[in-house]
Amino acid sequence: MSAAPRDRAPGQWIEHVLAGAILVCGLLVAYHTVSEGYFPAPFFYDSDDTFRDWFSTAIWAHEKGAYDTWFSVYPPLSFVILKFTGLPACYEFAPLSTIRDCDWLGLVVIHVFYVLNAVLVSVIFMRIDRRTALPRAFAFTAGMPMLFGLERGNIILLTITCVMLGWGPLIRSARWRWAYIGLTVNFKVYLIAAVLVQLVKRRWLWVEGAVIGTILVYVISYIIFGEGTPGEIVFNLFNFAQGFYSTEATVLSIWYASSLNALYNVLTSSSAPVTFLLGEQLTNQLTLAVLLIMRSGQLLALLAIVAAWIRPEVVSPHRLTMLGLGFVMIVQENPPYALPILFFFIFMERWKGWLVPPAIALTYLISLPGELALGPGFWTFEFSYIGNRFVAIERSLALGMFLRPLGLMLIVALFSLDTLVAVWRDVRQEGWAQRWRFRNDAPILPRVRPPVFRAPGTAKGAQGAV
Repeated sequence: MSAAPRDRAPGQWIEHVLAGAILVCGLLVAYHTVSEGYFPAPFFYDSDDTFRDWFSTAIWAHEKGAYDTWFSVYPPLSFVILKFTGLPACYEFAPLSTIRDCDWLGLVVIHVFYVLNAVLVSVIFMRIDRRTALPRAFAFTAGMPMLFGLERGNIILLTITCVMLGWGPLIRSARWRWAYIGLTVNFKVYLIAAVLVQLVKRRWLWVEGAVIGTILVYVISYIIFGEGTPGEIVFNLFNFAQGFYSTEATVLSIWYASSLNALYNVLTSSSAPVTFLLGEQLTNQLTLAVLLIMRSGQLLALLAIVAAWIRPEVVSPHRLTMLGLGFVMIVQENPPYALPILFFFIFMERWKGWLVPPAIALTYLISLPGELALGPGFWTFEFSYIGNRFVAIERSLALGMFLRPLGLMLIVALFSLDTLVAVWRDVRQEGWAQRWRFRNDAPILPRVRPPVFRAPGTAKGAQGAV
């Protein structure tokens, strides 16, 4: 039940201050964009590439060859959606540079889903806690990760809508939830991790329904689009992985990184002049440190998931989903526009304890738009789509390139530690005596009583027949 509006939540003023910082930074970014004619860092470094994630994919929604020519790694749902949300005439022998100006319907759909997500997240957070709904909804909507997804025109905007409807509290029907979860996985395959992690809580029927929903959405979209067999998708995924890991990393790999994996690839790349600049010994030490940090964060998340399996009733579904996604995101180089999905589950948490509040505060800080340059860089002269003119742009190393991945790692680590502490306390205080359905679980602490069956009406302390 939501708290009364007049009540003050712990840390409420801190969240409003942090949301205010996001507003100020957003206004500075807007002023820079209007005055200079291009989006500043950490927006995509090609100023003429705005919205191209949407339209470069939409081209193959109107043409054959999405899987055998373009080698798409995603199920056909994205192409089905893009086919019916664009103007077909704009894709007849037109170059990509002119499609954006022609297909006004695609531009409208991008912004409609952005606004829809803002409305949905506001309603959901109002239902969870009215006191913190405003700053959290604003940080989610106007934060850098969501703005980056808007600037790219990525299909993640539709994915986020389905995530909120599938995992949020707005829809009560399990079948409709499974349908939206099926859409989510068909938009972004890696989100299957958010489904399968629920097995830790023994939610067998829920996972079964979500998997069936995913399969049904795939079959229907395949029938409509006519391309994208499972064999084609697996083949393209395998080739994509081979190409990704064989490609040498450059400094641009950490331009707007969401994990330390990008920095690790740069440190170990032969094409990046890191060894020349820092020396071999320092480079090796940094490489080892980054690797240890990544593996330590992943180990903590894994231990927290194991703890949730031991004591599933202590860990909420949204916490478990967040841990499952965090386990993947802190070591894989996912695009930063995927972060709002993780942040959605983080902002469902209450501001309580010693570990959760810093994690929530870090989520606000990671959402700050803009960047702080570490020094002078190099200048480029290129065309800006948003400014519709040629502009001079200075590109340089920035503080956020290193702090954002560290912040995300720390967020997942803090929630993992909080989960471990909660499970430890519950086992110490409650033991196993009243958990008969978990009688086959191995106790993790010594001198913990095994569960006993207490027949209905049996007095406390009297053991019923097993």
